[in-house]
Amino acid sequence: MDLLSGGRSGRGPAPLPCQRPRSRRITVADRPTAAFAMDPVNVSRLFPPVLMDRLASLLDLGEPGAPRVISGLATDAQRAALAEVEVLVTGWGCPPLDERAVAAAPRLRVVLHSAGTVRELVSDACWERGVVVSTAAEANARPVAEYTLAAILLAGKDAFRLSRTSAQEGRQRPGAGAEVGNYRRRVGVIGASRVGRALLDLLRPFHFVVSLSDPYVDEAEAARLGVTLLPLDDLLRGSDVVTLHAPDNPQTYRLLDRRKLALIPDGATLVNTSRGALVAPDALEAELVSGRINAVLDVTEPEPLPRWSPLHGLPNVVLTPHIAGSLGNELELLGRSVVEEAERLAAGVPLRHEVRRTDLPRMA
Repeated sequence: MDLLSGGRSGRGPAPLPCQRPRSRRITVADRPTAAFAMDPVNVSRLFPPVLMDRLASLLDLGEPGAPRVISGLATDAQRAALAEVEVLVTGWGCPPLDERAVAAAPRLRVVLHSAGTVRELVSDACWERGVVVSTAAEANARPVAEYTLAAILLAGKDAFRLSRTSAQEGRQRPGAGAEVGNYRRRVGVIGASRVGRALLDLLRPFHFVVSLSDPYVDEAEAARLGVTLLPLDDLLRGSDVVTLHAPDNPQTYRLLDRRKLALIPDGATLVNTSRGALVAPDALEAELVSGRINAVLDVTEPEPLPRWSPLHGLPNVVLTPHIAGSLGNELELLGRSVVEEAERLAAGVPLRHEVRRTDLPRMA
């Protein structure tokens, strides 16, 4: 099924045929005209030379060694650069593809996003045009899941507290009770998102007892995932580690409020690599200042925390500056995901990571 067809005829894009849900095929006659739309500094980070060469063999990105980069869409010159573009490779720093931007790109048919969420990127104008949108969110999920696994394992060993007390007590191997360790440790996962599912995969080799809370998952799917499906309150009551992987949307705003935080057992650990808005900040601060529970927080609200926040000095809190997602050499994973989607585009097969308009409410 052709969504991008006919090459560059100069007569505008061919009309789109009827679409079959989840099975759209894309055929290109030659390399479609493409451009990067992102902060220029990110282009080489996402696409080192080997990946850039692969991408340039599939898309007409401009002159060799000088790819076409649109760093903004505010000026007439920037919008004019969109006139011939059929494929946009977007990323961090790309402004929203609003009605004005889409109007300036009459031939645009595909957006390959080299980052995670597209909720703030893609507008109604894109969906009404029938633009195909793909995201590298799945590639970005893996580093987040790996960070979370590390946090769970270290929390189970009480490593964060013991690293401090061993220095204070001058002992190399501090004593630890039977409650310390990861055998049969109860892990509660909130949200079967891409990150949540990647984490469930990573947890399988260990001797954890894993439960899941997600209103979109039924018992049959939970069984396939190898987890026990629980209502949120029951999951909170029965977990030694609670880890958040739900999207940030109106339904999840303050998902963990004062009442729900109080359900978490004494001494348990809350891990948040999702968004700070999912947890009521005042209620969380009160729980952590009291020392009743522990936390590993890669995201907070506000972000970053002000310097005067008491969370900075608490012995039961580990704060990291939003590093769980792809950083440094991990950015190549996102670029590779885009290149592989471009290969599918050239082969005329369905994109693996296509996002539909109806997916947005459930996405991060």
